[in-house]
Amino acid sequence: MTEQWQSLDSLNALWSALLIEELARLGIRDICIAPGSRSTPLTLAAAANPAISTHLHFDERGLGFLALGLAQGSQRPVAVIVTSGSAVANLLPAVVEARQSGIPLWLLTADRPAELLGCGANQAITQANIFANYPVYQQLFPAPDHDITPSWLLASVDQAAFQQQQTPGPVHLNCPFREPLYPVAGQQIPGNALRGLTHWLRSAQPWTQYHAVQPICQTHPLWAEVRQSKGIIIAGRLSRQQDTGAILKLAQQTGWPLLADIQSQLRFHPQAMTYADLALHHPAFREELAQAETLLLFGGRLTSKRLQQFADGHNWQHCWQIDAGSERLDSGLAVQQRFVTSPELWCQAHQCEPHRIPWHQLPRWDGKLAGLITQQLPEWGEITLCHQLNSQLQGQLFIGNSMPIRLLDMLGTSGAQPSHIYTNRGASGIDGLIATAAGIARANTSQPTTLLLGDSSALYDLNSLALLRELTAPFVLIIINNDGGNIFHMLPVPEQNQIRERFYQLPHGLDFRASAEQFRLAYAAPTGAISFRQAYQQALSHPGATLLECKVATGEAADWLKNFALQVRSLPA
Repeated sequence: MTEQWQSLDSLNALWSALLIEELARLGIRDICIAPGSRSTPLTLAAAANPAISTHLHFDERGLGFLALGLAQGSQRPVAVIVTSGSAVANLLPAVVEARQSGIPLWLLTADRPAELLGCGANQAITQANIFANYPVYQQLFPAPDHDITPSWLLASVDQAAFQQQQTPGPVHLNCPFREPLYPVAGQQIPGNALRGLTHWLRSAQPWTQYHAVQPICQTHPLWAEVRQSKGIIIAGRLSRQQDTGAILKLAQQTGWPLLADIQSQLRFHPQAMTYADLALHHPAFREELAQAETLLLFGGRLTSKRLQQFADGHNWQHCWQIDAGSERLDSGLAVQQRFVTSPELWCQAHQCEPHRIPWHQLPRWDGKLAGLITQQLPEWGEITLCHQLNSQLQGQLFIGNSMPIRLLDMLGTSGAQPSHIYTNRGASGIDGLIATAAGIARANTSQPTTLLLGDSSALYDLNSLALLRELTAPFVLIIINNDGGNIFHMLPVPEQNQIRERFYQLPHGLDFRASAEQFRLAYAAPTGAISFRQAYQQALSHPGATLLECKVATGEAADWLKNFALQVRSLPA
């Protein structure tokens, strides 16, 4: 193996190969790369490493979100390689989302050496601290230097990895390189360039072995008392199936109602309340829910504003939050006990005898609202689509922000359950959603992927349609085209002088047929519930990507929801 390393032609190549190999030993299997000259040593090292799969894209902004999706779908860190200059700056939106959502990314950004900064050199910007405090760890490497032992480089990578394990999120390693950047025939690195690495070269382990002692989750001394109180369980953003199964078991044992967010993987489970968000419109439901004395909040970042406001405003005797991360995810809640551990371990430590008589009769509200929805459901539109979509789903689902996720959270029916639900709700932006879903699809090629998003989100990430061309498993991109940002019809935006339309909604008058043709995607434009079902089922049987454009009336969903809220309030208790 030593000969393989010594055949490299420069310190640039050696440092890059060492860095990529150490990442591979740390468990990284996917590296996303955008083309560039200054990043050549890193690119060639990634291409040459047999443990690495490479993913390419011409747009660094989309590339960052592609990596984000790969990391979400694979449940392991993913690296990104970009060249210097504005290419680095284009990663910022994905870096923000990775930090907010605790998704492990590695940002390997090529740079000019120090002597080329601040002197008018081409494509040179200040890249140190370019992502501010969003990385959980960042380091400005020196340009490769023979006087720096290679073990320093390996140890630096290991330190970054350990920090990322303690606080999941993005790591930024800025890597300056001097020319020559490309292979030079006949040149080799000095014979002692690998000094001190004898043991590492003979093993397959990282240079540094970190050992973090994990505390054992024990039963809280107040649990016996809390267990006898009237409680509710709210499940926020969760990603591990082990956690969701443990929460379901605890809900069964306690007999407490389970209110599950769309991001919890439990929203469509029969044990969870189906229409809690809509039921909160009714004073009698809120009054009954307000009898609860204890709240167990698993995760956080709730989609439902009504549920969040109820939890914030209620005077809890016991308010406990359980999440593997230490970040506060409770918004305005006065959490009294915060358990930094996985929900699975916490639930195992707090098992109890099944509670035979529930303190509540909340599930009856699901029946009331299901009947009312059936009576009021439009023949077609985004309300109908979001109400019925999950009953047709196969495989995994990625939901865009603004209206789509709110409608699914409010209206999705129980029963059918996607294999996994993904979102980008850390920063709740509309950028990079197509690219993220493409990454998720690449990480899980054995099942179909459905992406539901609005037209403004699709226009914002149009370049990423290029990433869908390479998919082989069924991928269904459902675009709800209501001519702009219709979420603002739900907000108290001034209507006089067309303020909402001009400054918020931004109607565009565009459709996506030509976009599908440009990127060579299958396309259909269903105009009703029956034609949508047929088009969706056909797309699920089509290898590769299909774009389904659903044109609906502007403002229709907001008007329906406002009217439906009045109908809910008039229901008998």
